[in-house]
Amino acid sequence: MASTIKHKLLCCLVMLAALLKFSTANAQVPFYKDASQSIDSRVKDLLSKLTIDEKISLLGYRSQAVPRLGIPAYNWWNEALHGVARAGEATIFPQAIGMSATFNEDLLKQVSTAISTEARAKYNLAIAQDRHLQYMGLTFWAPNINIFRDPRWGRGQETYGEDPFLTGRMGSAFVKGLQGDDPKYLKTSATAKHFAVHSGPEATRDKFDAKVDEKDLRETYLYAFHELVKNHVESVMSAYNRVNGVPNSINKMLLTDILRKEWGFSGHVVTDCGALDDVYLTHKTLPTAVEVAAAAIKAGVDLDCSSILQNDGIKAIKQGLLTEKDIDQALGAILRTEFKLGFYDDPAANPYHGYGADSVHNEQHLALARKVAQQSMVLLKNNNNVLPFKKSSYSSIMVVGPNAASLDAMIANYHGTSSKVINFVEGITGAVDKATRVEYDLGCDYKDTTHFGGTWAAGNADATVAVIGLSPVLEGEAGDAFLSESGGDKKNLSLPASEIAFMKELRKSVKNKPLIAVITAGSDVDISAIEPYADAIIFAWYPGEQGGNALADIIFGEVSPSGHLPLTFYKGMSDLPDYSDYNMKNRTYRYYTGPVQYPFGFGLSYTSFSYTLGSKLKTTYKKTDTVTVTVNVKNTGKFNGDEVVQAYIKYPNIDRMPVKELKSFKRISLEQDKEGTVTLKIPVQDLQKWDLATRKWKLYPGSYKIVLGSSSADEKLVADFKVAN
Repeated sequence: MASTIKHKLLCCLVMLAALLKFSTANAQVPFYKDASQSIDSRVKDLLSKLTIDEKISLLGYRSQAVPRLGIPAYNWWNEALHGVARAGEATIFPQAIGMSATFNEDLLKQVSTAISTEARAKYNLAIAQDRHLQYMGLTFWAPNINIFRDPRWGRGQETYGEDPFLTGRMGSAFVKGLQGDDPKYLKTSATAKHFAVHSGPEATRDKFDAKVDEKDLRETYLYAFHELVKNHVESVMSAYNRVNGVPNSINKMLLTDILRKEWGFSGHVVTDCGALDDVYLTHKTLPTAVEVAAAAIKAGVDLDCSSILQNDGIKAIKQGLLTEKDIDQALGAILRTEFKLGFYDDPAANPYHGYGADSVHNEQHLALARKVAQQSMVLLKNNNNVLPFKKSSYSSIMVVGPNAASLDAMIANYHGTSSKVINFVEGITGAVDKATRVEYDLGCDYKDTTHFGGTWAAGNADATVAVIGLSPVLEGEAGDAFLSESGGDKKNLSLPASEIAFMKELRKSVKNKPLIAVITAGSDVDISAIEPYADAIIFAWYPGEQGGNALADIIFGEVSPSGHLPLTFYKGMSDLPDYSDYNMKNRTYRYYTGPVQYPFGFGLSYTSFSYTLGSKLKTTYKKTDTVTVTVNVKNTGKFNGDEVVQAYIKYPNIDRMPVKELKSFKRISLEQDKEGTVTLKIPVQDLQKWDLATRKWKLYPGSYKIVLGSSSADEKLVADFKVAN
């Protein structure tokens, strides 16, 4: 009997010890830090533990620490437009517009994968030293997927061009690489910006009202944002401007009705920096910061890139303009992103925890930057096939021009830093042997039209490469482009008059010897003023740190140029509607029917390609079908090269239909005389257009054409089909 009692007592003690151990373990690991629980339940638990003042303190980009809950300070403002920016050493890839010129979404995903790897590594290294710095975080405010509707916009260089479809495809690829493919954790978070209808004027962006009807809104300005939402972008940034009278950061129709309710967006919304201040200071649509704080939260903003929500959110609650439930909804969206990034989990459990210094700016990333720069550069002219140069035929080369050794012209805006930037002079010098004479001269500046250097030396060289164009101090974001005469935007499409005069002088000096013009810019510029003086013209964009090597690879024929223009090069300003007009009529290749310098999608090669149709289209398609076309492409020239097969749709002759519209594209690499097959798929549903009468998408029945070629003006193959009700 006694032994039985002792046994029962012992069992009770064991159970009690187990319970105490379990209780202690639970006390040591709060529920919200239990990685085995769902994110929603963890967010709910953390919200229940925070005071209202603590919640408010977390709603700004400079998120405050909550020591009692082990929450460190965090700065949400980080940049990664074409490489980790403003955070020290990082690989600098070509500017976004240049990467779009590759028409290679697979390559762009490789780029953003490299960027997110470097971002995780830099974050890991900083946190290990207890550094919680701006620009060293994991929440990136990229990509910029605004439509480059007018080439005067200085920030157009940050976009993927003028076409909604191309922008949606390239932007989605960029997001996938940034965010990674782990089923549990985000590698970093991406942000689609600036939502919405935002593309200048840059100088008045804080008070500008973009007026647009719902057809242009849906078909042009919102298309790419919807594509990125469908591809699970974690964040969306609201724009500075108003749309039809309502500032974007308090626009419930955009941020809640369309973005969340219609599209099912489940991430967080952040304002552009200072945009909430603009609502009452420059737009003047609300009288006080307190009312702005309430309106922003009610409209769907979660995170503020200013201090209004943190400073005035509590006042809005006290005045009855907001409830704690409103705050919880906004903060909950932010916290979900933090949990996805692994902020509250054991770092060792995160698959990206092992990235360190060897993951930043390494040889693999440099090689990738070079490859992207190669594919981004667009050959606009190649008179008498002067390019590529055969190295043995040129014993002396003159490299000249204001951008030949310019750091700014390589790295654009929103850039990192690098000790390995190879400018154009260095790239060409490094590509030839030591017995080849290479000289360099600045040649001219951006203003002086009478004083030039290097012209005599160019006359004594076998060939001259003149690097001219614009730079990020002439076009860019308001404030950054400090030499711009119009707040970051361009007043016209002209190259600096000094460069035009310089090219004339160079032509006189070099006489009949080759003169190659390399143009750096982030937008459409008027090529016609210098075109007569150059034997070949390469548009290099702002090509990143490997731009010099990439240019040399093209000039000396290591690779054939394969970039294609992601925007129309107009003949002049008279071709363009007023800059402040947001209607799409007569804008971009989709709606413009006049003459152009170079059409959207244009780009020459050192080789040539022929197309034959590998499969016939069906006669008629319905909404649930997919138009599938197979194209046999043959390299019929004398060089190995890449072709970008572009598929455009021509619609029935109905009012406000696009002239034509890109709906698929594919890059293919082919050796000389080799043939390959490209398959392009176009869901018929993607041919729907917005019907203003019913305020719904509508598939218009009728006769359609698919046009296949190497630009929007090239029609190598045309096939007809019908769409039925």
